[in-house]
Amino acid sequence: MPINLDRIHARLEIERKRLVAELGELEADAQPADARREGSPFGKREEEATESFEFEKRLALERQVRANLAEIEHALEKIKNGTYGLCDVCGQPIPPDRLDAVPFANVCLTCKAKYAKTRHPIA
Repeated sequence: MPINLDRIHARLEIERKRLVAELGELEADAQPADARREGSPFGKREEEATESFEFEKRLALERQVRANLAEIEHALEKIKNGTYGLCDVCGQPIPPDRLDAVPFANVCLTCKAKYAKTRHPIA
């Protein structure tokens, strides 16, 4: 099965727009703790703990959205450069079935398996 770059490019662009919108929503929802508290500017310990937990959760989600966005943008750049479908590590072609399932895949399954065994970052 050959790679349909137009279809993959369209899927990546749709996902990029969705992630940009999600990131915008996350950033818009971020309010200073003082603005959310009612009453005392010091608040209660429970409120502070809840605020801290929500802040950490939002940061983790924002970090994941940014990472996903970077993967999408990397794939779009590879399409532009003519290197889409080639493994970033070994340069071998990535199977079209894998690219169809994961359009932002940038490593072949062999290199991904090596990474999983060594736990060292690839590329």
